[in-house]
Amino acid sequence: MAPNIYLVRQRISRLGQRMSGFQINLNPLKEPLGFIKVLEWIASIFAFATCGGFKGQIEMQVSCPPTITENKTITATFGYPFRLNEASFQPPPGVNICDVNWKSYVLIGDYSSSAQFYVTFAVFVFLYCIAALLLYVGYTSLYLDSRKLPMIDFVVTLVATFLWLVSTSAWAKALTDIKIATGHNIVQELSPCKKKEVLCYFGSVTSMGSLNVSVIFGFLNMILWGGNAWFVYKETSLHSPSNTSAPHSQGGIPPPTGI
Repeated sequence: MAPNIYLVRQRISRLGQRMSGFQINLNPLKEPLGFIKVLEWIASIFAFATCGGFKGQIEMQVSCPPTITENKTITATFGYPFRLNEASFQPPPGVNICDVNWKSYVLIGDYSSSAQFYVTFAVFVFLYCIAALLLYVGYTSLYLDSRKLPMIDFVVTLVATFLWLVSTSAWAKALTDIKIATGHNIVQELSPCKKKEVLCYFGSVTSMGSLNVSVIFGFLNMILWGGNAWFVYKETSLHSPSNTSAPHSQGGIPPPTGI
């Protein structure tokens, strides 16, 4: 028991000595491993910003001749996390349009699960990229000398690639449904608009170009992480397991790594 405790303390002491040796080295950023990590960091920002910062509005024109001959505008505001079933229609203040309580009518659908999964994952990727870049730049020797850190980095890269595919695909499907739910078909879904005396016309909806961009950046992130998996793999012992032992036993010079 005592020798085990001594070994643990020795390892912790060595790790503490390595962690205390923070030294800025920008050379890893010139290599594919570090450069692509910077691109992943930037792409993750665009991914969650374009989706999480969206605000939109639907406008409809309503009239009920002969009581109201001119069209009145009702609006419904929606945005992230896209719980459309909580976005109610709002008439102009103090205006009674066709004796209908428009505030009790909402849009159809709840797409918060796909949107929140996508944005939350993008934020975690953003934070991981910061930690990885700090390790690459500040603790280059610790990363290169360790067998576990490159392996952990490799596993995280594979998992992140898969989750980018899953989250982006789910969000792309949800975005398609959102466009349908906020399109011209909304007129046919509102109960008051089915009455003969109430005339409803679809006005406009906020452009969802930024949401399309978020999907593009999601798949771009998947490509970046998938491509970077090779460069991370080259740093692991799986690529060349004898690198750490053969040079020392034969008195040779260790081969250069990817960083």
